[in-house]
Amino acid sequence: MRVVIAGAGSVGRSIARELIHNGHHVLLVDRLSKAGRMKNTLERAEFLYADACEIETLDEARLDTCDVLVAATGDDKANLVVSLLAKTEYGVPRVVARVNNPRNEWLFDDAWGVDVAVSTPRLMTALVEEAVEVGEMVRLFQLQQSSASLFEFTVPRESPVAGTAIRDITLPPDTVLTCIVRDHRPIAPSPDDTVEAGDELMVLTTPDQEAELAGLLASWRTGA
Repeated sequence: MRVVIAGAGSVGRSIARELIHNGHHVLLVDRLSKAGRMKNTLERAEFLYADACEIETLDEARLDTCDVLVAATGDDKANLVVSLLAKTEYGVPRVVARVNNPRNEWLFDDAWGVDVAVSTPRLMTALVEEAVEVGEMVRLFQLQQSSASLFEFTVPRESPVAGTAIRDITLPPDTVLTCIVRDHRPIAPSPDDTVEAGDELMVLTTPDQEAELAGLLASWRTGA
């Protein structure tokens, strides 16, 4: 897979390092030549020193041949512009954009060419809540194209769902239990699996089903 990353800061370089490790081809675009100092640590990455918001730069980056564009600069305006150009001018199949300021998160949708928006502050908040809020439903992230969200729910020991087979749990419509994390290992859930106390349930649902899902999880907590 060929990936173009706009922004060779710490976030962009970290993404590039992981993608390269996984065998993908990566081009980092950054208008600051100081990013070149990182070539020693990213020997298998390509670098283009130019403004990613310029059509000429994206032409040179051969954006029409890439599979994924990652807008990872520290400037939300730049990330939106790059995302829009990537989708509308070059037809990039998948555009992932970094949201620096959570107040701008509402802008990062398909109208701006964004398929997936990643808000670092929101994700960090979710991870903090996930670590301490046992028995609470925590939103991990939202898929922009479908508006569905992935929630995490850690089953408390006193929950009546503990010891219940998945087939006996009636989830709301358009809601899918995608994964169970148990003892730090992911499990693909099947109807015969039994939920255990301490399990982390990863549930994907749509906005109109969130309230019903929250009510269901609340009833698990209280034993209602």
